[in-house]
Amino acid sequence: MSLASVRTFLAEKAPDIEILELETSTATVALAAEAHGVAPGQIAKTLAFRIGERQVLVVASGDARFDNRKMRDTFAGKAKMLDAETVLALTGHPVGGVCPFGLASPLPVYCDASLKAYDEVLPAAGEVNSAVRLTPTRLAELVDAEWVDVCKTPEVA
Repeated sequence: MSLASVRTFLAEKAPDIEILELETSTATVALAAEAHGVAPGQIAKTLAFRIGERQVLVVASGDARFDNRKMRDTFAGKAKMLDAETVLALTGHPVGGVCPFGLASPLPVYCDASLKAYDEVLPAAGEVNSAVRLTPTRLAELVDAEWVDVCKTPEVA
């Protein structure tokens, strides 16, 4: 059902975007990056949080780590990741396939600035073996996302 809701969403809003379905699981950043032949940072992970009484989705670069202080300052409260059952109920997507497209419930979506480091990112498309390729800007526009800076600054090696 999850993949179907993403197909419907994209057919209406972005019919030019192709859903990539693989034979292998892409449920983690590492698996997705390897399967698609891209850097882990290009995988756009979508995580669900509860902040007070609100639930939100944050899409960030696959190799980015959330900064608790930035999250608290940005969202005016402590952010707690939602459990898999709650995520599935809210989004209609299983963990590993969560994306901001074709959601079961209307949720505010935020895109982290970490995505802007890449010309192209790959968020999941509703299942643990699906994704789409698009620019970070297009991703944010499609889901009416607000840009935020809630991840730690990457350490220079």
